[in-house]
Amino acid sequence: MNLKALIEMRNAKLAEMKAITAKAVEETRAITTEEDEQFKALEAEVRDLDSTIERAKAMQNAGLTPAPSDPAGKAKPEMRDGLDMAEVREFAAYIRNSAGYETRAEKNLTMTDNGAIIPKTIAGAIIKKVYDISPIYAKATHFNVRGTLEIPYYDESEQTITVAWATEFTDLTSTSGKFKTIELTGFLAGALTKISRSLLNSQDFDLVSFVIADMSEKIARFIEGEIISGKKVNGLKGVTAAVTAASQTAVTADELIDLQDTVKDVFQSGCIWVMSPKTRTALRKLKDGNGRYMLQDELTSPFGKTLLGKPVYVTDAMPEMEASKDAIYYGDFSGLAVKTVEEPNIQVLNELFSIQHAIGAVAWLEFDAKVQDAQRIAKLTMGA
Repeated sequence: MNLKALIEMRNAKLAEMKAITAKAVEETRAITTEEDEQFKALEAEVRDLDSTIERAKAMQNAGLTPAPSDPAGKAKPEMRDGLDMAEVREFAAYIRNSAGYETRAEKNLTMTDNGAIIPKTIAGAIIKKVYDISPIYAKATHFNVRGTLEIPYYDESEQTITVAWATEFTDLTSTSGKFKTIELTGFLAGALTKISRSLLNSQDFDLVSFVIADMSEKIARFIEGEIISGKKVNGLKGVTAAVTAASQTAVTADELIDLQDTVKDVFQSGCIWVMSPKTRTALRKLKDGNGRYMLQDELTSPFGKTLLGKPVYVTDAMPEMEASKDAIYYGDFSGLAVKTVEEPNIQVLNELFSIQHAIGAVAWLEFDAKVQDAQRIAKLTMGA
């Protein structure tokens, strides 16, 4: 067993210890005798693993052992564009073997009931591309945990702490907000990529790059659509700060200013606009009182356009400017909480696309999203 596997084993033990404690806290009770014994056993295993890991690192630093991620004995793993090429070759071999190709694999992939767990560097590349493609997802606050996640927040919508002049020997009136929670569960989704059987004959890196790029785009578009107007995920449907347009099909400069000023100045630095391509086209024709176009070309902007000094991001997932639709969002999207489950699994589908001379690769993921800080995001709703 290599050093990388030892570290992962140690982290798994720590996760079990945290789960035992968290369960007792959640149920407002003391740890049971059985849980205490299990906790102590895990604690002892972690100490032993810590000792083994430290000794292995010392031997490695002294040049007495090969690098942990390379069983062949090389000093460092072969990396290219942030990917461990051993994992790339192994991942490609898994796809080819599943498709009936005679290819030798190192068999280090972890197998589950759903398929193989994607190697960490490849999964990381997929997630990075998802971030690159979808700024809404990238800017959100992320939680990578299993099970139900409860995030506390302080609500002053009904009552707030007040400060007032006081008279000596007169009681102060007690006022305060309330602590509430948002609950993130997990909804299962799948991302399907079709791979040409002709492509399977090309080099490993090309095959894996194709899977990463295509699967990343499908995951990003799906997640973004669910966050904006999903059937299961609450996402941006939890935005409460709103400006309603007078028209069903157009917005005015004043309404855009009102929308921007709905978000307090302290949150403005990370704000962006989100809208559909057609809405952006309509806003490009909008002028201020001096006849100047409000939407400007800006080379230094992340998306090439700015509106009232802030970047404009367009996505097909946004509704058009139609009656009662939420056509524009503005804000700092770190106010959105996204919970994902680590270690996405991948399966290879051989028969489903055989008449297309292709195979399918499907990745399963689990996520949920809700607004956790309603002060940071606002929306413009078209007139009814």
